Amino acid sequence: MSERKISDKSRTRCREIMTSKISAANGEMTLQTVAKMLRDGDIGILPVIEKETNKLLGLVTDRDIVVRAVAEGRNIETPVSEIMTTTLYTAKPDDFAFQAIRTMGDKQVRRVPIVDDEGVLQGIVSMADVALEMEDEREIAETLEEISSGAGFWKKN
Repeated sequence: MSERKISDKSRTRCREIMTSKISAANGEMTLQTVAKMLRDGDIGILPVIEKETNKLLGLVTDRDIVVRAVAEGRNIETPVSEIMTTTLYTAKPDDFAFQAIRTMGDKQVRRVPIVDDEGVLQGIVSMADVALEMEDEREIAETLEEISSGAGFWKKN
C-alpha cells in the first residue's frame, strides 16, 4: 500500500466506516423479546438504549443471555437490563477509526459502539466494518486474527 493510501486510511473517521442502521433494545424489554430480535436479525449483539433519549446503556449478546440468564435459571420475562453488559468501550463519530480498532485490540472486543457527546447511540464499528475498509486480504486476515486472539496486539512491548 502506498504511503498516501496509508495516510488516507489513518485519517478515516468512525462515522465513515460505522454501521449506522442498527437495531437496538431498551432495558425494559424481556429476555425473550431480545432473544427473538437477535434470532430474527441473525445477529449476536444488540445495543441497549434508554427509551426516551436513545442514550446507550449497555450491550446484550446471545452469550449474555445464555451465561447470565439461562444458566442461572432466570425467567424469560426478566428485563434485559438485569443481564446486559454495562462496561462499555465507545468512540465518537469524529474519532479516528484506528482508535476504535485499537480499542478492539486492547479490550478484546469485536464491536465498538459510536456515541455522540451526550451518549446517544449513533452506530457501531465492528470487525466486519474494519475488514470492508481494508483493501489487502492479508491485512484483513491478520487484523481480524489479532483482534480475536487473547493477546493485546496494540500494546507496546
